[in-house]
Amino acid sequence: MTEIKSKKYNIMMRILIIHLIACLLIPFSLVGQTSLELNNKRELFVDDYFIDKLYGIEIKMHTPIDEGAVLYFDKPWEGPFCGYVTIIKDNNTYRAYYRGSQGGRDGNNNEVTCYAESKDGIKWYKPNLGIHTIQGSKDNNVVLANVAPVPHNFSPFLDKNPKARPDQKYKGLGGVDKTGLLAYVSEDGIHWKELQKEAVFKKGVFDSQNVVFWSESEKCYVCYFRIWSDGGFTSYKGFRSVGRSISNDFINWSEPQAMTFGDAPMEHLYTQQTSPYFRAPHIYVAIGGRFMPGRQVLTEEQAKKLNVNPGYFKDCSDAFFMTSRGGNVYDRTFMEAFIRPGIGLDNWVSRSNYPALNVVQTSPTEMSIYVNQDYAQPTAHLHRYSLRLDGFTSLSAPYKGGELLSKAFTFSGKELEINYSTSAAGELKFEIQDEEGKPIPGYTMEDSDTIIGNEISRIVTWKGNKNVESLASKTVRLRILMKDADLYSLKFN
Repeated sequence: MTEIKSKKYNIMMRILIIHLIACLLIPFSLVGQTSLELNNKRELFVDDYFIDKLYGIEIKMHTPIDEGAVLYFDKPWEGPFCGYVTIIKDNNTYRAYYRGSQGGRDGNNNEVTCYAESKDGIKWYKPNLGIHTIQGSKDNNVVLANVAPVPHNFSPFLDKNPKARPDQKYKGLGGVDKTGLLAYVSEDGIHWKELQKEAVFKKGVFDSQNVVFWSESEKCYVCYFRIWSDGGFTSYKGFRSVGRSISNDFINWSEPQAMTFGDAPMEHLYTQQTSPYFRAPHIYVAIGGRFMPGRQVLTEEQAKKLNVNPGYFKDCSDAFFMTSRGGNVYDRTFMEAFIRPGIGLDNWVSRSNYPALNVVQTSPTEMSIYVNQDYAQPTAHLHRYSLRLDGFTSLSAPYKGGELLSKAFTFSGKELEINYSTSAAGELKFEIQDEEGKPIPGYTMEDSDTIIGNEISRIVTWKGNKNVESLASKTVRLRILMKDADLYSLKFN
């Protein structure tokens, strides 16, 4: 018995010594690290940017909820090959732009750019604009026609550059490799005119939707466009991939760079749909279409039954999620599908399940993502998917609980706001530490008020005190305890 007690004592002492060493080493490991500048930006947990250490917590990607079809491509000038959709929310008006196509060679003169509108992002209608004569009538929703190849992949954006001219509030690019990307501008998003005769950008393959936006964080225009991994910027070799270029004036663009993906394996990224997330514009969210060439699901008989175009059922696609914080680096923390093809065979065809450009807010608690479905079929249409605000991903803790220690950072503001949810048994608690990892009096875990509930916006308090202004501009860290809870974002106000 004495020998057994001695062994237990030795084991306990070893565990205690290891724990003490870890506690002593953690503060020393924190010293000397470069601190982040959060200022008052909202931080989402889409990568490990904010995270130093996780214990029992994981970064979890959430699955959007299928809200059903919202827009059918059923006009004679639209058809089964409608695609490359862009959704823009301009104040209280939602605008959708997409290619109308019955098929044929990319960039043929029968392709048009169509337009739909909504007041809530849920119910859409196609106005008769009376701008272009299509099939003998001006009763249509076409905003660009007879300017091939621009409508093949025309991708507009709402220019948020504070120096943008009012008559160029909207801008867009379209074109193929032979023409380069041609620029168009508009005051109202409906009536478009050519910016100049010559392409503004020529060094790329461009056989996809090539997207542009004004970056508030980088203070320039950014273009993400199609390249191939082994073909440089002009050849079709290897994997479909992404290039990047920037401009100060939308006309003169920098030498392009190939985007990198860390240690993630190369895949065919048919579209990338990179855009600033509207609640955290320094984070670029890319929700694109992953193409799996030759990965066939349908038989010929099944394809005929669905009336799928014969050239479009021997591959399949799904939607992926990745992010960037600028530069030529994407973060692919998540390799799993963000949106899987739906039940049934309709969406297990080539080039279906391609998300539209831009995520938009559609209620005080909800944002929407739109996805092409039933491609190359008479039933081709746009589906809407929903998520809670900031809800692409979260820090997620199980019932037994877990802990996060942040990197060192500085902030500006007076209070800490979080977007979170817990179970009835779950909770969150927050501690603010100094740069060396020591709890700051008044903001310790013992002072922290326990947070239980499900809210888009909640202010963190310590014994009823929400004011953190005395810590602003100082280098600090956050320690967060979580149990059966999700933390979607945080922000200092």
